[in-house]
Amino acid sequence: MSSTAQERQMKPVYDALDSGSNKSAVVACDKLLKKQPKNVLVKSLKALALVRQQKIEESLSLCDDVLATKPTDDAVLTAMTHVLRGLGRYNDVIGMFEEAFKRHPTNEEYGCQTFFANIRAANWKNAQQIAARMHKQFQEDRYLYWSVISAVLQANDPSTPAATRTILYKLAHRLIESSPTPSYFSAERFYLHLLVVRELKLNEEADKLLNSEVGQKICSVSLACDDVRRKIWQDRGLSEQEGEHAEKQIAEKGDRNWLEVLAVLDATFTGSDSSAKVEKARELFEKVASEDGDKDRSGLLALLELERREREVGASSDLERLNALLERYFAATGDKACCFEDLRPFVSLEGHQQQRWTAYLEQVPPSFATAKDVQKVINVQKLLRFSLPSSQITVDAETERVKRYIQYYHEALPVGASLPSTELQPADDFALLAGNAFISLWELTRDYKYLYSAASFLEFALSRSKQSFLSRLILIRIYRLIGAPSLALEHYRALNVKQVQHDTLSHLIISRASTFSLASTGDITYSTECIESSQIYLSNSQETPEFVVRAFTGERYSQIPEFIDFEQRLENSLQRDNIKMEHLRMRLTHEPIASDLIDMELIELKFIFDKIHHDNRDFEIFPNYQPKESQGFNQQTLLFGKSEGLGWLSIFLKTYIRAFQQASDLDDTVEDKLLIGDRPKQTGNFDRSLTLRERLVSLNEDELLELTDEEKKFVEFAKAVADWLEPYHDYARPPPAVVLAEAAKQTELKTGHPLKGIEIPPTNGNASHHKKDDKPPAVVDPSELIAQYFEGVKQRFEVVKAAPLVDVLHVATLAQEAFLLFAVETTRFKSPSVVKMNKLGALAASFKPIRAEALAILKRIAGELSKLGEADATGRPAINAACASLFSSNIDSDFTNGVARKIVESRKKVTEGISKGLTKIVTQHSA
Repeated sequence: MSSTAQERQMKPVYDALDSGSNKSAVVACDKLLKKQPKNVLVKSLKALALVRQQKIEESLSLCDDVLATKPTDDAVLTAMTHVLRGLGRYNDVIGMFEEAFKRHPTNEEYGCQTFFANIRAANWKNAQQIAARMHKQFQEDRYLYWSVISAVLQANDPSTPAATRTILYKLAHRLIESSPTPSYFSAERFYLHLLVVRELKLNEEADKLLNSEVGQKICSVSLACDDVRRKIWQDRGLSEQEGEHAEKQIAEKGDRNWLEVLAVLDATFTGSDSSAKVEKARELFEKVASEDGDKDRSGLLALLELERREREVGASSDLERLNALLERYFAATGDKACCFEDLRPFVSLEGHQQQRWTAYLEQVPPSFATAKDVQKVINVQKLLRFSLPSSQITVDAETERVKRYIQYYHEALPVGASLPSTELQPADDFALLAGNAFISLWELTRDYKYLYSAASFLEFALSRSKQSFLSRLILIRIYRLIGAPSLALEHYRALNVKQVQHDTLSHLIISRASTFSLASTGDITYSTECIESSQIYLSNSQETPEFVVRAFTGERYSQIPEFIDFEQRLENSLQRDNIKMEHLRMRLTHEPIASDLIDMELIELKFIFDKIHHDNRDFEIFPNYQPKESQGFNQQTLLFGKSEGLGWLSIFLKTYIRAFQQASDLDDTVEDKLLIGDRPKQTGNFDRSLTLRERLVSLNEDELLELTDEEKKFVEFAKAVADWLEPYHDYARPPPAVVLAEAAKQTELKTGHPLKGIEIPPTNGNASHHKKDDKPPAVVDPSELIAQYFEGVKQRFEVVKAAPLVDVLHVATLAQEAFLLFAVETTRFKSPSVVKMNKLGALAASFKPIRAEALAILKRIAGELSKLGEADATGRPAINAACASLFSSNIDSDFTNGVARKIVESRKKVTEGISKGLTKIVTQHSA
């Protein structure tokens, strides 16, 4: 068949795939396969369409058929690359291209694709060897440097032993020396050369490279190379030489890079005779400050940093100089937004110096004539607040400050009256200061009227400045604290979080979101938020490896480690797995507890458990204008005062993995046979001599510190249930051969193709798999902790009913979770045939009183929550009264009444929703 005729035949398939019509693509492929049943390209495209439809099992046999032909056609290789990546079979992608390159060793493109396949899978060793082979064969210099950077990446991999690391760097150095062209051919190759030289501490070679005319020129224009140069000098203790270099850059070339300033400061306090060097540095920075004037603040900041360091080493003789510098800096930049953040590190003053600083700020007259005047007043108030001693953080004093901030806010509003709605108001920071003071009042009194007042005032501020995302951040925290989750979610969505911000900011709304989830009633709002927040991780796994490939293609070696680090930090993100855990907790309330759910979640949770974790969450983004002696805004507004850190995640992973492991028929043998994608690497830092079970049963005290008291009781209950039922699960679980046989049978029924690599042994219906002399473990009664757990929940709920709403919801949702986990653990024994076959009738009978009591108490809690929701609906006057006592007449009572109504409605929605959800679960499990 001519290529034109083939293209014409394939056009409907390609058109359907390009337009996303995967179902039509499958139909078109089936038509072609009837005529050409062995057409490998059509099979690969059909497999691609099936993978895009998430019809994984159906695509597998096609996939295996195509791979068996050892394809070398470009179109087939491209299609299969997408298919295999979609299935997570990266090792098969490598094998496919290796085979193609082996068959066509002169095809340079196949060599590159084999290299890139290894790069995408982080197989640095293979990548290095392939690049070296390509350099030898095709004599391209860039392949030599691909081999060098691959060796460096392998050396820097956490799994590489220290001794091997040195060997790999020596290999990289030998490869660079063998290059027919010198590394200074390009800045990126020179960067790589410096990197290797630094690691091997080849000081003479480093000097030769850096002191050469071309080396100096490259470092002057390449920030990456100059950064390595700086590190080489620091490693060798050449701080004074670095300082001289930086001084020259600042004085003669006008460089205002802060790194140069730090280099001068580091050199100033290195070695002896620091007093003379301090004076020299002071002269330099005074000259810079004088020359720059208002154009640049580097000189003034450098003088402040110099004085701070001089004080730290006890060398400062002028006790008033810091105050003079602070006043001078404020005089120069007091009307700029950066002033407060710039000065914050330097205002840790005491005694007379603090009094002088406070007096200086207080004498600045408040003026609201222009935006710059407003900014100066804002900076004064922020600096005064930051410097407050704990003795002045009282209810009366904070109340007066709130009134002052609100008054200043209203006085400053006219300055921005003519600004378009897309602009921030100059007065916004007064609202943020008021929000911080309200939070402080709430912390001092635990009176929720301050949170209601803060919510009303910040909502008013947002009505005047719709783009004030910092106001929304405070409101998100406040609404979660007062149990109005729908309002918190509304403001979170208004932030318009994009891309990687989902990783850094989703904790704002998803942390312990199961406390507010209404998934049990079918409202999957929060579940959907979990899924949307997780898209960045899917994008990362698909897109970032391509950035790495492009960096290799363009020889951007300084970018490659950064891309890889970015990919790894997202792939192993703590927040990613916190989201996963919260989503799972919601799923159990929404979906039937079935073997498919248990098996899939078990495999994924085990992968998570074995990973290293990076905490990328942003807690610095909050507008924290609290006094330096307080806890700070983030800690003050954390839900339950606890953050979902690595300890929290570890405890919940152990709890759920153990429960699912017992409820599942999958053991490691079965899992390995049925796993579709590649098994992830175990990157976690754990004792590999311990079995998985040993790791699951150990509960670290430091980890437990991240749990609330109610969560600790839940974990204790779950552990007790798992300890009790473990021997019965182990006895009743069918052998791996039986499980695999059933899986193979189901796959063949579903796809029409047998599951490859699995032989189906003969089975005998529901006959017992135990030998005649196998005896079931003796049935023992549940421990008192298990038997009394739900009675304890009832008692705690009675006590907490009078507490804030979030505490009530916390007890209620964890009681629901405990019951559902108990249901997971006992699902195996719901089948009468399983109970009879394994002679565990007495065990099954012991579940009934626990289940009956749990359902009765959940039903009782549901009724109490419904009553609380009705009672809370009458709370609007109280909220209005709280706001009226602190607001001026500038805020209309209709506005505060509207905010109060939204708060009440949100609280009622979550209370009644969880009540209905509990009722639904009780009904489902009573049948």
